[in-house]
Amino acid sequence: MILLFVFAGRRPLPFLAGTRELLLLAFSTSSSAAVMPLSIKTAEETLKVRSSISQFVIPLGATINMNGTALYQGVAAIFLAQVFGVDISLAGMALIVITAVGASIGTPAAPGVGIVVLAMVLGTVGIPPAGIALIMGVDRILDMCRTAINVCGDLVATVLMDHWSAATDAPAAETANEVAGRT
Repeated sequence: MILLFVFAGRRPLPFLAGTRELLLLAFSTSSSAAVMPLSIKTAEETLKVRSSISQFVIPLGATINMNGTALYQGVAAIFLAQVFGVDISLAGMALIVITAVGASIGTPAAPGVGIVVLAMVLGTVGIPPAGIALIMGVDRILDMCRTAINVCGDLVATVLMDHWSAATDAPAAETANEVAGRT
């Protein structure tokens, strides 16, 4: 939301109000792929993003922009390390971040997949994957939350790309008009 305000000049509360229905649907389905058509529609109609931008950024974001999943895996790994008494150094924390971000990029946009990827993240720093059983009871709720964060991140990226590409298109249009005026 800070990036949205600083770089695109959009206030976060109207942005969230305009995307409320989409975020609630993403929360209830736990699948960013399932809400992709509504994400594109919301970006174009509510947020006034050009269709060429929304139809490129949102499918790409649904595939690789899993920021909610990466955050979840990092927090879950630190939690389970504390439960099992595994001491994680600063280098181990950096490894968790790198592995969580890398693994979340390839995570399918389907419900429940994040818990499978978490086993790999835990294995990189020596945390027993059996600790996943402690998280399984609340994973569905966490999955719903991280999907809403992922979809919101896709929309923010779409608005930013639309804003930045509009800024770069303006000088090119002015130059084309100047050339056309000379002939």
